[in-house]
Amino acid sequence: MEIGNKKVLVTGGAGFIGSHLTEELVEKGCEVKVFVHYNSFNRWGWIDYLPEEIKKRIEIFTGDIRDPNGVREAMKGCDVVFHLAALIGIPYSYHSPDTYVDTNVRGTLNILQAARQLGVSRIIHTSTSEIYGTAQFVPITEEHPVNPQSPYAATKASADFLALTFFRSFATPVAVVRPFNTYGPRQSARAIIPTIITQLIHGDGKLTLGSVTPTRDLNFVKDTAHGFLMAAGCDEALGEVINLGSNYEISVGDLALRIASLMGKEIHIEAADERIRPGKSEVERLWAENRKAKELLGWKPLFDLDSGLKETISWFSRPENMLHYKAGSYTI
Repeated sequence: MEIGNKKVLVTGGAGFIGSHLTEELVEKGCEVKVFVHYNSFNRWGWIDYLPEEIKKRIEIFTGDIRDPNGVREAMKGCDVVFHLAALIGIPYSYHSPDTYVDTNVRGTLNILQAARQLGVSRIIHTSTSEIYGTAQFVPITEEHPVNPQSPYAATKASADFLALTFFRSFATPVAVVRPFNTYGPRQSARAIIPTIITQLIHGDGKLTLGSVTPTRDLNFVKDTAHGFLMAAGCDEALGEVINLGSNYEISVGDLALRIASLMGKEIHIEAADERIRPGKSEVERLWAENRKAKELLGWKPLFDLDSGLKETISWFSRPENMLHYKAGSYTI
């Protein structure tokens, strides 16, 4: 399937990964509609800060992913839906799990039901590596047991299974794309890389972090967005789960040292209790097997860790971009 001339909807397009995906879709020649969470300020998240030549080619639909009527209205006339809208902060899911069920599970159900009613040609549903829990073997293949360790991960696993059962039960044309730890410009300060960079930009080398021993498989956001595009164009991806990862692991502590070295900083790491997950909820190890993405989609990461980090550091180092962050406070 060639999506270059298709009408596409991006839910969560105002967010981190979604805004990068939206840019790529516009550049591919798609007719792009972005589903933005309604707010009284008429703010469109990161879409507000895209280049004008990109913004003028985007249609904005404001609504709430939890509202089936609004979702169905947004999807009318669309050929492809990239479903990224979700609540993603793990610590906040300990605080307010009900909102995660409503947004991540019911929101996904609204997308799937509307797709059945409207005859949408393709849905790319966004998963997360967090649904695997701590690796029981590495690298983690798509056949790895699903073992969520947080309310967030549980709701994302539920949404994945809903999507796959709609494919099996109703032939709904959906593929499940499972990114590992995506990072890059515009990422929320809830994530580890912006946490490290913003503290180093504004601090004296003291880093306040949670646990530094867990490992993560890091994927630059442009690679992740490219993976979504390739999945949408692949008929063989329907009904499949596909990991997007870089096939390596690095500990949080080593990552902090790597970033500090690239920024020319000396660091001292201090642990803060508020940043440490409950013991049985911490995902200790993530390392992706990406062979399926390579063989099925022809996808592979184009950015190594240092090149991705350098681009990310450069973006965060611009004063106008740092205005969007509160470097001195912890965000759940």
